Amino acid sequence: MSIERDIKTSQGEFRAISTLLADAMSQFAKLFQNEIDLAKAELGDKLQKIAGALGLIVGGAVLVIPAIVMALFALSAALISAGWSPPVSYLTSAIIAAVIAAVLVAIGINRLDARHLAPRETIGQLEKDEDTVKGMVR
Repeated sequence: MSIERDIKTSQGEFRAISTLLADAMSQFAKLFQNEIDLAKAELGDKLQKIAGALGLIVGGAVLVIPAIVMALFALSAALISAGWSPPVSYLTSAIIAAVIAAVLVAIGINRLDARHLAPRETIGQLEKDEDTVKGMVR
């Protein structure tokens, strides 16, 4: 009788452990799916930021061109009226235009920096989940 009881007890413990393991794996699967959903949401947000940054770059480029051209012509005319030679006044205006363009491009590139677009929340949550799963397996 003692052997039968030991076998039944061992089988019951085995079932309990397998049930716990199955529950743990089920919870891990749910957790992993939640993390995937979080990553999708966060990446969608980052894509919107990229689109917004690109829209600002394009909008700035399109809208600033006519205004800068007119301002540069006015600056060149003023320099010529002040006694500068036409080539030097036009070159000065071109340098000013290049500086403004560089500032606009630098702002746009800064907004597209990978450090600002990384899914930090998802990465942090995945690290926490990894620790949780390691704790469950132990």
